[in-house]
Amino acid sequence: MQQLSTEEIRRQVEALGPWFHNIDLRGVRTAPNHFLGDYPHVKWAKFANALPHDLGGKTVLDIGCNGGFYSIEMKRRGAERVLGVDFDEDYLAQARFAADVAGQEIEFRQLSVYDVGALGERFDIVLFMGVLYHLRHPLLALDLVREHVVGDLLVFQSMQRGSPEIAPVADDYPFCNHELFNAGSFPKLHFVEHRYAGDPTNWWVPNRACVEAMLRSAGFVIVSHPEAEVYVCRRSGAPGGGGAVYPAKGRRP
Repeated sequence: MQQLSTEEIRRQVEALGPWFHNIDLRGVRTAPNHFLGDYPHVKWAKFANALPHDLGGKTVLDIGCNGGFYSIEMKRRGAERVLGVDFDEDYLAQARFAADVAGQEIEFRQLSVYDVGALGERFDIVLFMGVLYHLRHPLLALDLVREHVVGDLLVFQSMQRGSPEIAPVADDYPFCNHELFNAGSFPKLHFVEHRYAGDPTNWWVPNRACVEAMLRSAGFVIVSHPEAEVYVCRRSGAPGGGGAVYPAKGRRP
């Protein structure tokens, strides 16, 4: 833990910016003017009670850890080991600094979600927060996460747009049934060709029905839905879609 003054922390925060996670580092806010407010704390407050308050002996993987907010919260709950991975080295630099100032021993690595099989281990809890809609291949990513790293629980969050309606999904539909695709309750994954909210990495935006269908298809059972965009899931049997197309190297039981 670095023994830094408030002014030294502020200088480091500015040097590492801009930040997406607003984290309180001993009185210094990393993104005080965030367009979503005190984010992600405002979201965390709505689903924090859905996770065990004592994570003693548990291992946690935070995929797309960004500035490290959730990794730090997991370690504060006593997780034995927390690993945060992100593809962006700038975010990882922020996360390492934030964890150090917060006095939390957390490991951070640069890694793509498509390469999680390289970790060669499963974790008791896997966080997959705010990542899906930034991916060119979202269902593939979910398949790989289930195949390689989820030992028990997946905590999932995605931006959603469109109808919040949910309806039972049939096993099959006749070819002539065109109307079901117009129903708000039918799973839809909206493709963004250029930008959404000024971000060129916002590729896909699902509706609620689509999020839940994708989780089921990837082999997860939804245990709870504590916040509008957040799902706590348990790893189930084989994925309904037959597993990932991506070669599952080092296949694990």
